[in-house]
Amino acid sequence: MDFLWIIATFVAYFVKGLSGFANTLVLTSILGFGSNNVNISPVELVVGFPSNIYLTWNNRKNLKPRIIIPLALMTIVGSIPGAFLLKHVNAAAIKVVFGVLIILIGIEMLLRNSGKLQIKESKIFLFIIGLLSGVFCGLFGVGALLAAYVGRFAKNSSEFKANMCAVFVVENAFRIILYSVIGVITWSSLKMSLILIPFMALGIFAGTRSSSKLKDKTVMTIVDILLILSGVSLIILNV
Repeated sequence: MDFLWIIATFVAYFVKGLSGFANTLVLTSILGFGSNNVNISPVELVVGFPSNIYLTWNNRKNLKPRIIIPLALMTIVGSIPGAFLLKHVNAAAIKVVFGVLIILIGIEMLLRNSGKLQIKESKIFLFIIGLLSGVFCGLFGVGALLAAYVGRFAKNSSEFKANMCAVFVVENAFRIILYSVIGVITWSSLKMSLILIPFMALGIFAGTRSSSKLKDKTVMTIVDILLILSGVSLIILNV
């Protein structure tokens, strides 16, 4: 077991416990220089599944079916082509474009949540975000676009985490089956995942405890900043 994987897992899931997402991008940013995405994604998927179940249950009073159901369906539809692209395509150029898109959305959310920008929502725009979020979840396991979508409806950090992670639970379950069928999840990646789960649990615990000490507005600002940093990370790792 590479010690770097342990450190990366703890840090990634500390961020997850704090903000509700960004664990994949943190993990990929730390491990991306030495491991291929096709090796990181299946491990992160299996490790992340129980974390999403926990955060959904922990914030269950804030679940909103009107957010979860359509977004879960769109991510499932998008995950199918994304998973096949993961196995057969060199996705570096796609990641760069995706990184730019995330940065722009993150800046827009940061300005909007601070009251400096007011834009009327477009249902077509939200549908495109939902569908693309599924493609990129299947391709990279990255939920940044899901965060951009859910962040437009969530009134506080608990509501954000509840609905974000509920969509992840559905998407993760579907993708675990899909990855297993097409051979992306292997016995080797499964064994690595089981070893890393305790370090994920420690990170989630530390992150949620830290989140409970912060104001909702502060946590949501952290979410917006993490979106921007996620995009920057994707570009740097793939240019």
